[in-house]
Amino acid sequence: MPGNIADVTEIGLADDGRFPNSRFPLIVYRKVLAEGAVSPEAFEHLFGENGWPPQWRASVFTYHHYHSTAHEVLGVASGSARVTFGGPKGETLALETGDVVIIPAGVAHKREESSDDFLVVGAYPPGQQWDMMRGEEGERPAADARIAEVATPITDPVSGENGPMVDAWR
Repeated sequence: MPGNIADVTEIGLADDGRFPNSRFPLIVYRKVLAEGAVSPEAFEHLFGENGWPPQWRASVFTYHHYHSTAHEVLGVASGSARVTFGGPKGETLALETGDVVIIPAGVAHKREESSDDFLVVGAYPPGQQWDMMRGEEGERPAADARIAEVATPITDPVSGENGPMVDAWR
Protein backbone atom coordinates (compact mmCIF):
# COMPACT_ATOMS: atom_id res chain seq x y z
CA MET A 1 0.00 0.00 0.00
CA PRO A 2 1.54 3.31 -1.04
CA GLY A 3 2.23 5.97 1.53
CA ASN A 4 2.39 9.60 0.41
CA ILE A 5 1.26 9.80 -3.20
CA ALA A 6 0.51 13.51 -3.00
CA ASP A 7 4.09 14.55 -3.81
CA VAL A 8 4.07 13.99 -7.58
CA THR A 9 5.95 15.95 -10.22
CA GLU A 10 5.50 15.82 -14.00
CA ILE A 11 8.49 16.74 -16.16
CA GLY A 12 8.22 17.24 -19.91
CA LEU A 13 11.31 16.25 -21.92
CA ALA A 14 11.38 17.18 -25.60
CA ASP A 15 13.25 15.52 -28.45
CA ASP A 16 16.83 16.83 -28.42
CA GLY A 17 17.77 15.45 -31.85
CA ARG A 18 19.69 12.51 -30.40
CA PHE A 19 17.15 11.20 -27.89
CA PRO A 20 13.48 11.15 -28.85
CA ASN A 21 12.20 11.56 -25.28
CA SER A 22 8.39 11.67 -25.21
CA ARG A 23 5.16 13.60 -25.56
CA PHE A 24 4.29 12.01 -22.19
CA PRO A 25 5.83 13.54 -19.07
CA LEU A 26 8.22 11.77 -16.75
CA ILE A 27 6.33 11.14 -13.49
CA VAL A 28 8.26 11.41 -10.21
CA TYR A 29 6.72 10.25 -6.93
CA ARG A 30 8.58 11.15 -3.73
CA LYS A 31 8.58 8.88 -0.66
CA VAL A 32 5.92 6.49 -1.97
CA LEU A 33 6.35 3.87 0.75
CA ALA A 34 6.07 4.66 4.44
CA GLU A 35 9.28 5.11 6.44
CA GLY A 36 10.56 1.69 7.48
CA ALA A 37 8.42 -0.13 4.90
CA VAL A 38 10.74 0.35 1.91
CA SER A 39 12.25 -2.84 0.49
CA PRO A 40 12.67 -4.48 -2.91
CA GLU A 41 9.82 -6.84 -2.02
CA ALA A 42 7.53 -3.93 -1.11
CA PHE A 43 8.10 -2.28 -4.50
CA GLU A 44 7.67 -5.59 -6.32
CA HIS A 45 4.36 -6.11 -4.53
CA LEU A 46 3.18 -2.52 -5.19
CA PHE A 47 4.04 -2.58 -8.89
CA GLY A 48 2.65 -6.09 -9.38
CA GLU A 49 -0.62 -5.26 -7.63
CA ASN A 50 -1.02 -2.28 -9.95
CA GLY A 51 -0.47 -4.22 -13.16
CA TRP A 52 3.25 -3.62 -13.79
CA PRO A 53 5.04 -6.97 -13.27
CA PRO A 54 8.46 -6.41 -11.68
CA GLN A 55 11.35 -7.80 -13.71
CA TRP A 56 14.66 -6.95 -12.05
CA ARG A 57 16.63 -5.48 -9.15
CA ALA A 58 19.80 -3.54 -9.97
CA SER A 59 21.05 -0.01 -10.51
CA VAL A 60 20.70 2.39 -13.44
CA PHE A 61 23.25 2.27 -16.26
CA THR A 62 25.97 4.94 -16.24
CA TYR A 63 25.38 5.92 -19.87
CA HIS A 64 22.47 7.65 -21.57
CA HIS A 65 20.02 5.09 -22.89
CA TYR A 66 16.32 4.67 -23.58
CA HIS A 67 13.82 1.97 -24.41
CA SER A 68 11.85 2.14 -27.67
CA THR A 69 9.61 -0.83 -26.92
CA ALA A 70 8.47 -0.27 -23.31
CA HIS A 71 7.60 2.23 -20.63
CA GLU A 72 9.52 1.64 -17.38
CA VAL A 73 9.03 2.28 -13.68
CA LEU A 74 11.88 2.43 -11.18
CA GLY A 75 11.38 2.17 -7.42
CA VAL A 76 14.34 3.18 -5.25
CA ALA A 77 14.57 0.37 -2.71
CA SER A 78 17.73 1.66 -1.02
CA GLY A 79 20.34 4.36 -1.24
CA SER A 80 20.35 7.51 -3.31
CA ALA A 81 21.51 8.68 -6.72
CA ARG A 82 21.61 11.54 -9.15
CA VAL A 83 20.01 10.46 -12.42
CA THR A 84 19.78 12.53 -15.59
CA PHE A 85 16.62 12.17 -17.66
CA GLY A 86 16.23 13.42 -21.23
CA GLY A 87 19.84 13.12 -22.42
CA PRO A 88 22.89 15.31 -21.77
CA LYS A 89 20.82 18.51 -21.86
CA GLY A 90 18.01 17.02 -19.75
CA GLU A 91 17.19 17.27 -16.05
CA THR A 92 19.23 15.71 -13.27
CA LEU A 93 17.18 14.57 -10.30
CA ALA A 94 18.24 13.46 -6.85
CA LEU A 95 16.47 10.18 -6.09
CA GLU A 96 16.24 8.71 -2.60
CA THR A 97 14.96 5.59 -0.91
CA GLY A 98 11.20 5.36 -1.41
CA ASP A 99 11.04 7.43 -4.62
CA VAL A 100 9.49 6.16 -7.85
CA VAL A 101 10.03 7.37 -11.43
CA ILE A 102 7.78 6.40 -14.34
CA ILE A 103 9.77 6.72 -17.57
CA PRO A 104 7.88 6.89 -20.86
CA ALA A 105 9.29 4.95 -23.82
CA GLY A 106 11.90 7.09 -25.55
CA VAL A 107 13.05 9.05 -22.49
CA ALA A 108 16.80 8.79 -21.97
CA HIS A 109 18.18 8.14 -18.49
CA LYS A 110 21.65 7.83 -16.96
CA ARG A 111 22.99 7.41 -13.42
CA GLU A 112 25.49 10.19 -12.75
CA GLU A 113 26.48 9.10 -9.23
CA SER A 114 25.06 7.03 -6.41
CA SER A 115 25.58 5.73 -2.92
CA ASP A 116 27.12 2.27 -2.62
CA ASP A 117 23.78 0.80 -1.52
CA PHE A 118 21.71 2.26 -4.41
CA LEU A 119 19.21 -0.37 -5.57
CA VAL A 120 16.13 -0.01 -7.76
CA VAL A 121 13.31 -2.34 -8.73
CA GLY A 122 12.37 -2.15 -12.41
CA ALA A 123 8.99 -3.05 -13.88
CA TYR A 124 7.11 -2.71 -17.16
CA PRO A 125 3.46 -2.86 -18.26
CA PRO A 126 2.18 -6.32 -19.22
CA GLY A 127 3.44 -7.54 -22.59
CA GLN A 128 6.13 -4.88 -22.92
CA GLN A 129 9.74 -6.03 -23.24
CA TRP A 130 12.50 -3.45 -23.05
CA ASP A 131 15.22 -2.98 -25.62
CA MET A 132 18.39 -0.90 -25.31
CA MET A 133 18.92 2.22 -27.39
CA ARG A 134 21.85 4.58 -26.85
CA GLY A 135 21.09 7.50 -29.12
CA GLU A 136 23.53 6.26 -31.74
CA GLU A 137 23.61 7.26 -35.38
CA GLY A 138 21.09 5.28 -37.42
CA GLU A 139 18.75 4.29 -34.54
CA ARG A 140 16.10 6.69 -35.66
CA PRO A 141 13.57 6.80 -37.37
CA ALA A 142 13.04 3.06 -36.64
CA ALA A 143 13.15 3.71 -32.88
CA ASP A 144 10.64 6.54 -33.27
CA ALA A 145 8.26 4.19 -35.10
CA ARG A 146 8.55 1.59 -32.31
CA ILE A 147 7.93 4.22 -29.63
CA ALA A 148 4.78 5.35 -31.43
CA GLU A 149 3.49 1.76 -31.25
CA VAL A 150 4.06 1.27 -27.49
CA ALA A 151 0.66 0.93 -25.82
CA THR A 152 -0.29 3.46 -23.16
CA PRO A 153 -0.60 1.61 -19.83
CA ILE A 154 -4.07 1.34 -18.35
CA THR A 155 -2.86 1.60 -14.75
CA ASP A 156 -0.40 3.72 -12.80
CA PRO A 157 2.21 1.42 -11.16
CA VAL A 158 1.91 3.29 -7.85
CA SER A 159 -1.75 4.18 -7.47
CA GLY A 160 -3.57 1.91 -9.88
CA GLU A 161 -6.39 2.83 -12.22
CA ASN A 162 -6.80 6.50 -11.32
CA GLY A 163 -3.22 7.62 -10.75
CA PRO A 164 -1.41 10.73 -11.97
CA MET A 165 0.27 8.84 -14.80
CA VAL A 166 -3.08 7.68 -16.17
CA ASP A 167 -4.36 11.28 -16.15
CA ALA A 168 -1.17 12.78 -17.62
CA TRP A 169 -0.76 10.21 -20.38
CA ARG A 170 -4.34 10.24 -21.72
